[in-house]
Amino acid sequence: MTRRDSKARLRGIVGCLAAVALLAAGASWSETLLVVRKTDNALDLVDPGSGLKLATVELGFAPHEVSVSPDGRLAVVSNYGTRERPGSTLSLVDLETAREIRRIDLSPHTRPHGVSWHAPGQIAVTAEGSMSLLLVDPDPGSVRAAIETGQQVSHMVAVDAAGTRAYVANIGSGTTTVLDLESGRKIEDLPTGEGSEAIALTPDGRQLWVGARSAGHISIVDTGSLEIVDRIPVAGVPIRIAITADGRTALVSCAGSSELVAFDIASRKERARRKVDVPLAPDAAERPFAGLAPGSALPVGLTLAANGSSVYVAATMADRIVQYDLVRLDPIRVIEVNGEPDGMATTTVMPRATCHGCDPPQ
Repeated sequence: MTRRDSKARLRGIVGCLAAVALLAAGASWSETLLVVRKTDNALDLVDPGSGLKLATVELGFAPHEVSVSPDGRLAVVSNYGTRERPGSTLSLVDLETAREIRRIDLSPHTRPHGVSWHAPGQIAVTAEGSMSLLLVDPDPGSVRAAIETGQQVSHMVAVDAAGTRAYVANIGSGTTTVLDLESGRKIEDLPTGEGSEAIALTPDGRQLWVGARSAGHISIVDTGSLEIVDRIPVAGVPIRIAITADGRTALVSCAGSSELVAFDIASRKERARRKVDVPLAPDAAERPFAGLAPGSALPVGLTLAANGSSVYVAATMADRIVQYDLVRLDPIRVIEVNGEPDGMATTTVMPRATCHGCDPPQ
């Protein structure tokens, strides 16, 4: 047996024990939380109700973001790498068997980051190294088109429900690029503010919210006219935005002030604010991004629970995920995840591989 086989077997045993523990505890399973551990080069599949790790999947070097296929059975992770050692691959993960089934080579494009699996067989991923948005076919695993943004540090992406238009937030240029996915052409660069990074569409597709972390505001774009109709001041380095399925609330993680902030979409007013108050990891001060906000738990990744009643926040400097309810932003639970947790997603699929034939909890 090879060392890799031994490690895989060990992960299977650990996952099996986790699943048995869930059953023994009579846990109510409703979703699997996917957490990218960017300094451990791995994706964890976690039962958020118990905090138990169901499985771990090894990925490429320094992964950052994750997106789930429309049927919930697969996930794609961007292996970003670092500036000194840029990545150029995506990891395709089978969530039922909890294993990487394909490593998609994006060369010559490098530093893939924001990723959206927006339709069956259609993945959009930003490539900072080539200032482009790539359209990727997961099977057989190839780049079918590259649309240049021409902007610096094209970082995060949002795709509309029809899959015809994409919006890319460009940190270095302080813009948001609008792209037509059907014609493969760039439409316009919008001046959304210095450090534009966080980005999310309202469910009806009529508004685009873009957080400019250096400028300290959120730009609201009318997607019909492509005009910026409002700017909301947000202190504390707004870095990610998630909008609830009912279109009523926008959640914003503020890395600098270590806070989670909720805004009412209709009034565009702040509704609640909560400190992400968790102890920092012992080596937090030595980590590469510690200088961004010294002393902060550095909340970055955001994803909503499947039932829409809560939100998960990745505190990267604390090696923890904190779950909050959406009414008052009260903390529900804290889940320990080592390796600087960052990008997250949820699925209603439970990895059967962890049980090796056992039925998942009902």
